[in-house]
Amino acid sequence: MSLRARFTESLKAAMLAKDAARTSAIRMILAKLKDTDIAARPAGVEQVPEEQIVAMLRGMVKSRRESEAMYRQGNRPELAEKEAAEIAVIEGFLPQQMDEAAMREAVAATVAETGAASVKDMGKVMAALKARHAATMDMAKAGPMVKAALGG
Repeated sequence: MSLRARFTESLKAAMLAKDAARTSAIRMILAKLKDTDIAARPAGVEQVPEEQIVAMLRGMVKSRRESEAMYRQGNRPELAEKEAAEIAVIEGFLPQQMDEAAMREAVAATVAETGAASVKDMGKVMAALKARHAATMDMAKAGPMVKAALGG
């Protein structure tokens, strides 16, 4: 099932269950998706592909994590909890992330495949990782792993 279909089905289920917080979070996702689709129209794209939707969701999670941290610093636990609840809903639509061991394995395999020998080849390795594992790998964590694997 596509992400768009999952959003619609989840919204219907949340509305039937009278889950106001989940309904609100899914409506927010759909609004952001509509904005993303509209922004892509000048390039001749009617609906953005799944990879772009996943990237959009990751961006939404990142901004909410930052907001949650700021609310906790500002002693506003009720707002921080709202952000945490939204993060949980959004993450429910994201593909399962690789664990530490799987990431190390993927990095080692990609370094071997690309024939990377030094830190100068890091860009080539990162590009290959992104092409193969963009949906399931946290690239922010992969960077230091690649650097360590290349002896940097």
